[in-house]
Amino acid sequence: RSVMDREKKAGELFLEGRNCSQAVFAAFCDATGYSESDALKLASAFGGGIGGSRETCGAVSAMAMIAGVIAGYDSANDMEEKKKLYALVNGMLEEFREKNGSTVCRELLKGIKTSPVPSERTDEYYRTRPCVRFVESAARIVSKTFEI
Repeated sequence: RSVMDREKKAGELFLEGRNCSQAVFAAFCDATGYSESDALKLASAFGGGIGGSRETCGAVSAMAMIAGVIAGYDSANDMEEKKKLYALVNGMLEEFREKNGSTVCRELLKGIKTSPVPSERTDEYYRTRPCVRFVESAARIVSKTFEI
């Protein structure tokens, strides 16, 4: 898949009603080996800035999850692998922050009234939320970082 394909897939998933984290994580099922159903379930709690808390953007959380699946470590004592992964993730976070102004949901949604209760996906919701842009940005960053 091309970078544009990944961006498009993530945007489409969001516009179908998936949350920001689901949209990004599920756009990379072929690279992570997760089924779409399992990817959507795994990422589901990270929407709305982690469970609607408006903390770390769900698209950003998905970038970190994908990095863990692709480049993560499983040894409790491998400090070199941990350092490499953290540097990789921090590079993606910085790129997202540079392009979008923040990695925090409530800051990205500045001026938009939010609630921890999920919003109905209406035309008004999609008209007022910039989230599809953040989902596509996260997909682009992951694609470029891992060349997938």
